[in-house]
Amino acid sequence: MEEVGNILGEIFDLLKEDIKPGMSTYQISILAKEYMEKKNVKPTFKGYGGFPGYICTSVNSTLIHGIPSKDDIIKDGDIISLDMGCISKEGYQADACRTFPVGNISDEAKRLIRCTEECFFNALKVIKAGNRLNEISMEIQKTADKYGYSLVKEYGGHGLGREMHEEPFIYNYYDSSLGLGPILKPGMTLAVEPMVMQGECKINILDDDWTVVSKDGKLTCHYENDIIVTETGAIITSVDSNVRTHLKEMEECR
Repeated sequence: MEEVGNILGEIFDLLKEDIKPGMSTYQISILAKEYMEKKNVKPTFKGYGGFPGYICTSVNSTLIHGIPSKDDIIKDGDIISLDMGCISKEGYQADACRTFPVGNISDEAKRLIRCTEECFFNALKVIKAGNRLNEISMEIQKTADKYGYSLVKEYGGHGLGREMHEEPFIYNYYDSSLGLGPILKPGMTLAVEPMVMQGECKINILDDDWTVVSKDGKLTCHYENDIIVTETGAIITSVDSNVRTHLKEMEECR
């Protein structure tokens, strides 16, 4: 799990340097596919449940499951979420997401990205054996509330292993009706993926039956990493420069 996760992290760092205004989301998806092939892993999204793309490319008000298209051209000021999955020769899955700026973005877009990443890393602090699953959701909710943003309720994180989506489901929001959830145990592997919305937490699904957009047309953001639960904390497997920066900041704050 660590090996395939780190490969996915390396691919995010490569794509970060590639993303420029004027590219199509289709071009980005092909680059991701080619990077995976060079690193001897197989993209898993293509054909999964009928999904037509190699990765999900979600721009601005598209929250998740954006389908790569030659007609979808990113421009200066956009933000784009790249949600990607790959599988190793041994059959282990990696599934992670980053939201990248395209050129020069607004301060509000930067703030939304910062909030979404903080949602994840605040949740990371409570992931260890003996804690409860929904403590993850509590931290995500507290962080989004601090910024004044909302969280999607229909989608969330999940277990991960030889299948891309395994139990347990991880809520991306929290209220007391959800309870505390199951106890986290050593060796559990989880994909935690905050999905934060600038406006209301209402969504529409487009006619392609995949693309999920904010109903009010406001900005959205998605960030995801894979985690192994241990007795003393959590190991992130999908490590890139973004993760290393956050972990360094957390260490300096201790």
